[in-house]
Amino acid sequence: MNELILILSVIVIYGFALLGYFLFGRSGLYALSGIATIFANIEVVIMIKAFGLEQTIGNVLFAVTFLITDILSECEGKKSANKAVIIGIFCSVFFLILSQSWFLYVPSESDWAMPSIRAVFENTPRMIMASLVVYAASQLFDVWLYHKWWAFTEKKFGDKRRFLWLRNNGSTLISQLINSLLFTVLAFAGTYDILTLLSIFGSGYIIFIFTTLLDTPAVYLARLISDKKKGKALPLAGKE
Repeated sequence: MNELILILSVIVIYGFALLGYFLFGRSGLYALSGIATIFANIEVVIMIKAFGLEQTIGNVLFAVTFLITDILSECEGKKSANKAVIIGIFCSVFFLILSQSWFLYVPSESDWAMPSIRAVFENTPRMIMASLVVYAASQLFDVWLYHKWWAFTEKKFGDKRRFLWLRNNGSTLISQLINSLLFTVLAFAGTYDILTLLSIFGSGYIIFIFTTLLDTPAVYLARLISDKKKGKALPLAGKE
């Protein structure tokens, strides 16, 4: 059941990224980037077993943030991709401050939610700080490497549009490796034994390999959406 839910989650989440881009352009992806980073910081504390591996369900939402920056890099430019990363960092910091401020309140006698809220969010500061550092480092590196691959293939083959699959996978697979390694160390070192840490790292990266390969068709579809929008805008611009 876990495996089926994970697969469906990837399809639905990637589908919403494309729908957001289709309906709202880069603004839709900016909004989804902020939402995904907040929810991923909550989901990251939930551990499941799927495909024979122990893993956090936050992996899928973290994966969509790489899809978002790749779509923005491909269709809107490096500046837009970096802006999405900054929005994600801003939302994570805001969520960290807000969620920890809840514990400053004294619950009323009729309150029933605080114990559950405390059980979940009291343990999140380390997770959020770890994910914040890792998110910033891996995402900025991903955007930088995406455009390095792009410059290389354009110079080598003289075509700006070809080899999208190479710059997409060549940047994200390396960035996700850095992401998985850094997050495992910063978030879980000292909490689990070495074998469990290796399992978390390995399972996380295996999931990221799957999500990275799956996001390549999504980037192609996003570029098609972008081409159609720009194609429709051109005649209007000409009339003006």
